[in-house]
Amino acid sequence: MSVPSDMDHKDAFAALQAVCSEVIIALNGSPDSSHGDHNDRILGVMRQIQEHGRSVEPLITGFTSVYHHFDLDAETPGNGFRTLVKVVLSCTTHIIQKARYIASNCSGPFFRMEHNAAEMEAYCSALCQLRALLYLAQGLLNDNAHGQLLSHEEGGLSKRFAQEYISMHKACFYGRCLGFQFSPSLRPFLQTVVISMVSFGENYKKQQTGLGIAALSFFTSGKYVMDPELRGAEFERITQNLDMQFWKSFWNITETELLSGLCRITSNVVQVNLTLTVPGEALSLPLASDPSLVVSVPPPVAHWGPGPVNMRLISHTLRQGQDSAELLAFSRPEGPQLSLPVTFNRQTSPLSPCLLIHFHGGGFVAQTSKSHENYLKSWSKDLNVPVLSVDYSLAPEAPFPRALEECFYAYCWALKNCHLLGSTAERVCLAGDSAGGNLCITVSMRSISHGVRVPDGIVAAYPATLLTTDASPSRLLTLIDPLLPLSVLYKCIDAYAGTGSQSIKPAMHLDTLAALGHDTMKLLNSITQRANTWFLSLTEQKEPSLPSSTTPSNGISTSAPRTEERPQESREYPENFEPLRSSCLVDLQTPCTPIMRNPFVSPLLAPDSLLKGLPPVHLVASALDALLDDSVMFAKKLRNMNQPVTLSVVEDLPHGFLSLVQVSKETQEASDICVKRIREVFQQEEPSTAYRQPGLN
Repeated sequence: MSVPSDMDHKDAFAALQAVCSEVIIALNGSPDSSHGDHNDRILGVMRQIQEHGRSVEPLITGFTSVYHHFDLDAETPGNGFRTLVKVVLSCTTHIIQKARYIASNCSGPFFRMEHNAAEMEAYCSALCQLRALLYLAQGLLNDNAHGQLLSHEEGGLSKRFAQEYISMHKACFYGRCLGFQFSPSLRPFLQTVVISMVSFGENYKKQQTGLGIAALSFFTSGKYVMDPELRGAEFERITQNLDMQFWKSFWNITETELLSGLCRITSNVVQVNLTLTVPGEALSLPLASDPSLVVSVPPPVAHWGPGPVNMRLISHTLRQGQDSAELLAFSRPEGPQLSLPVTFNRQTSPLSPCLLIHFHGGGFVAQTSKSHENYLKSWSKDLNVPVLSVDYSLAPEAPFPRALEECFYAYCWALKNCHLLGSTAERVCLAGDSAGGNLCITVSMRSISHGVRVPDGIVAAYPATLLTTDASPSRLLTLIDPLLPLSVLYKCIDAYAGTGSQSIKPAMHLDTLAALGHDTMKLLNSITQRANTWFLSLTEQKEPSLPSSTTPSNGISTSAPRTEERPQESREYPENFEPLRSSCLVDLQTPCTPIMRNPFVSPLLAPDSLLKGLPPVHLVASALDALLDDSVMFAKKLRNMNQPVTLSVVEDLPHGFLSLVQVSKETQEASDICVKRIREVFQQEEPSTAYRQPGLN
């Protein structure tokens, strides 16, 4: 018998205590002594669950009495405190369901005592670790100002959580309990991802191509299917200690022609799918406030000088200009370009009044528009507009501000050349997910500061608006999230900020400025760092301070050394409780550089003067995403400035749900919310002249 999803938390914990007692009575009265050891295991774990339940219930009661104060508004319930309660109740529900099964079937001839003992031990471990997160979140609740979700206290929870993360046991969340908090339709997919990742990690650094490693991993994955404990332990090792190159390699498997070709089979057919390379040349656009004047937009220059920008044009319908020789001169080969049926008569549709410009996610370090083609094709069809997706340069080879410069340049180029893209650009919307959502916001901020036309709206899905190590209740979920662990989040922040990046080299397409000597480039990088520090000093009064840490000369602060010593006991835990510890300690390095606090890196820290004038911002977040609080706090900031903003919070989905639209009905519905918001941007009332002034052709 399942537990209703709307069960009151008091009823849930009462049911937990009752069913544990039922199991204990049933097993004590079982005449079968052949499973003595496993029988004792279940009895012991049931008593532990009861103890955890008695301690967790008052914590949940405390959070439920106040968590509504942290919502954007009464119509938009959603914040990290709510999420933690939701996750704990989800774990409790799973335990109740499994315990009821044991109580009803433990005396049956086909009951697998060992299997059920392992199941209950895993969920007991999960409940123990979630209890620890509740204690940490309680510290946030006590220390933060009213309505404030982020911890800016120097030496506070941000540092203590990192210290705890180093040694806390996490494998249970990647084994039998994998994805328990998400929609049931996603759990098989998550299991496939985790098994693929641990198999890929086992064969990583062997002399194989990325696809070769993937093929080899297929043959070694069976043991991880059969042994959830082994899978969880190996995933814990991989997520904690493998380098950024591993993550880039794994995430970019979806970029291979084989896998992307398989995805194309089930995706919408579009008539235009062009990959473009636009040379880096200065542009002239009308000044938004006075169209009789022009603004010069330089090409991207950060780190290695001017270079081209890569883009992808997707259009469900062939439109005027999209098959022109002028546009095709920018095209680069990548399979079929104009995806036209054999019988297609090349009849073109007129220019669309709307244009969607897209920046993909991937933590600033991985993926391209190819990984996001599926939902972009659907969007182009549903909205009946052309989509231009920007393939910006990736960190750590191209740290901030290269990606921002390329995206801003692509935006300006699209305004100026919209007639080639099949649009008049009377309405322009920026859309992106995760890192791409960050770039949507910062490109719009750059448009304001440069005086060029601002887009008519922004639709950002689960955006990263704060690239610092500040803790928040939703960020505590990085302890249990299989798609966004804390160590991986830190690696992405570190790579984009450039503090631990590799030697800075362009991939290709260098021109004469790239011939600058190595010492000169080091000097330019130093100037960039100092300029960031100087700029931040001007806005320091309006921004919260960084968590205190000692920063060595390389700009990296290690939150704790990798030793066998356990971190000092935290004051968040009562005397009779300690979370489970892992034998696999994390070599966790905490990014610490002024660049993280640059408002064009972390728009949540931007002064009002840089955000005033943003177009309507539509945020689509997930209640189970570790970055949920980024969206909630950014929406609050804009609301307090009287800037137009909406926030939609979808349930039961992980970070990156747009890439999973073909996996489940729930992810498709979340994508439909994004489409609805984009359509609102295109159909909104007449924008101001400053927004609408088209580029000079």
